Amino acid sequence: MKDFLYQQQWGWKSGGIALAFVFLLGITLVKPVGVSAQFVILDGLIWDLFSADIVVEDASSKTTYASSNAYLNKSGGKYAKNIAEPMNYSFIFVLAMVAGGFAASKMQTSDTEIVDPPVVWQKKLGSSTAKRYLFAGLGGVLVLFGARLAGGCTSGHMMSGMMQTALSGYLFAFGAFAAAVVTAIFMYGRED
Repeated sequence: MKDFLYQQQWGWKSGGIALAFVFLLGITLVKPVGVSAQFVILDGLIWDLFSADIVVEDASSKTTYASSNAYLNKSGGKYAKNIAEPMNYSFIFVLAMVAGGFAASKMQTSDTEIVDPPVVWQKKLGSSTAKRYLFAGLGGVLVLFGARLAGGCTSGHMMSGMMQTALSGYLFAFGAFAAAVVTAIFMYGRED
């Protein structure tokens, strides 16, 4: 039974098929999957702790909630409502992602080795674990900033969008990969 609880490493094919199935299930049963807006909701929840008037009930609003902040008040107070009533599908989905990542980290086998950084990384940036965490964290912040600037993240625009055959999803994917290629060449240079 104990061996059953240990996480198995999945290849890219089986992982991709499982991810596609989860997205298809989410789109079919609930709504398109997207998570970056939930960071705005989390920010709003924290802001609301210190400023009780950031979200108020407003019977004239489409959602019955309004905010003095224009971003939170857009779409008839959609974000304001999600801050006032945060336990919705999208917010719980994000919490489940964090919980799932934590559970997966605890299900690693005891003989799981820490993978060394790729050789190209080591040549350019060394083998410091702290530096890898720093760059991963910085990259995450930049991706989240870009996602909010673009009005959605890779899961919403690219994965859910492409599954729904939305032109914007394909354009977003093209832009994301084009930026990734340029960034990789900038960071690591070209291999001969």
